[in-house]
Amino acid sequence: MHHPEPVSASASGAADLRGRVALVTGGARGIGRAIAEALASAGADVAVVDMAMPNDAVGAIGELGRRALGLQADVAVRSDVERAVRDTLRQFGRLDILVNNAGVVERMRLEDLDDATFARELDVIAKGTYLFTQAVYEPMKRQGGGKIVNISSISGKLGGAVSSTAEGPRGRSGPAYAAAKGGVIAFTKWVAKDAGQYGILVNAVCPGPIASEMTRGFDYNVSTQPIARMGQPQDVAQAVVFLASQMSNYVTGQTLNVDGGVLMD
Repeated sequence: MHHPEPVSASASGAADLRGRVALVTGGARGIGRAIAEALASAGADVAVVDMAMPNDAVGAIGELGRRALGLQADVAVRSDVERAVRDTLRQFGRLDILVNNAGVVERMRLEDLDDATFARELDVIAKGTYLFTQAVYEPMKRQGGGKIVNISSISGKLGGAVSSTAEGPRGRSGPAYAAAKGGVIAFTKWVAKDAGQYGILVNAVCPGPIASEMTRGFDYNVSTQPIARMGQPQDVAQAVVFLASQMSNYVTGQTLNVDGGVLMD
């Protein structure tokens, strides 16, 4: 049984990921790219997974002085997932950090939701998280530990994104998205309870209203939030760096809200 060491009182307050290797799904743009670049800035080498080859993200990581690997994969296809993990291990020799970030969002009312849309939401968000977590589990166990960070959403807690109105397609994310993100939270807690004995710490980040391609077109009202602005991808990325680093070695099974104070639980 292996447990992460506590941070010494003399340790720097900055996250230090030098010598670590991270894999980020959905890392080509938006929140995923911000996460990949933030991990690289903290010293990690990064494998970036996306549906299309993430050449721009790989180039940006290289400019930060870190090694990068671009991987094209569908997170809902087991063979793609296993190949991505295998290629990362072959390239870097280890895998210390997994960030399950890939996602899609639908804006349908329940009455309009179709089976194909519901299935795709769950495939990318919930199944993708499960497949990548399963694929890295044995390698991390053999290494004596690791960090897994799952990107959920406050929609998984509240049942939908907060906006100025809940009516119409601009009002909130749909029921499939809420179901998938809620499932990620429950999955995070289950895996955390099992993984602690292996030194693997598992947590989730729950973004609120974040300015990104995925949220473009949503009619958010942030004026009533304690922090009355839209969040930025970098706000989420820094939370991920904390959970991926030595600064969170006594934290597991938690969901960290990054939402400007929308939800206080």
